[in-house]
Amino acid sequence: MSPAIDVLTERLHGLMPRHALVLGSGLGSLVETVSDPIRIPYGDLPGFPESGVSGHAGEVVAGLIGQTPVVILSGRVHYYEHGRADAMRAPLEALKGIGVTNLILTNSAGSLRNDMPPGSVMRITDHINFSGTNPLFGEPSDGRFVGMTSAYDPAMGGRMKAAAESTGTVLHEGVYMWFSGPSFETPAEIRMARTLGADAVGMSTVPEVILARFLGIKVIAASVITNFGAGMTGGELSHQETKDMAPIGGQRLSAILTAMFETPEPSNG
Repeated sequence: MSPAIDVLTERLHGLMPRHALVLGSGLGSLVETVSDPIRIPYGDLPGFPESGVSGHAGEVVAGLIGQTPVVILSGRVHYYEHGRADAMRAPLEALKGIGVTNLILTNSAGSLRNDMPPGSVMRITDHINFSGTNPLFGEPSDGRFVGMTSAYDPAMGGRMKAAAESTGTVLHEGVYMWFSGPSFETPAEIRMARTLGADAVGMSTVPEVILARFLGIKVIAASVITNFGAGMTGGELSHQETKDMAPIGGQRLSAILTAMFETPEPSNG
């Protein structure tokens, strides 16, 4: 058993969340929706890597959103930080070890659609792994051959869609393409991504989706749109723009997630 599981179990004081969230760049304010939060720095959890990206807090926050127990990973580690696509494996294994069955991933992303401007929220319905890598490289078991046909759980996605409708929040849907980063995409790469069927681009999330499915955890994911893709407006992209714009869409995503959790978890997960 991972030592991090023991630490989490002890610090959660009997809280048994089945839902976990991973927060992307600039989305740390979502933890403010948690009542009576328990905060655990990543540094206190063996195997949890600390992010070196501004806009990522690097702590676990657990408590209630509405009537639902949740555990939040406020900050993630990206492939581009150390060249390890499996950097989030230990945290996800720890979540599974404390009983998490449902994972909600969030990120900041660039829009490839003119009808989905900065500040929008997009539910990810599928993804394209354009990075050329995979977090299961080196995994010796046959479990590495993970089916990805229904990587994003339809039932959980339906709950997110219904929550958006109940709050009057526009929730776009589309395909997310993972680029390795850390440099932003070129205009030519954005044109290619649009041709291949992507609706948004970013530098995260896909490794966690693959790892979660490998671990048997159900997944949904949402992108907060912080900018248009390179070449679509003529301006240059920056991480500061991501941090500045993320809270706007983050408020909308927060309203959706809060509505999802206002009622007790369904018995079938």
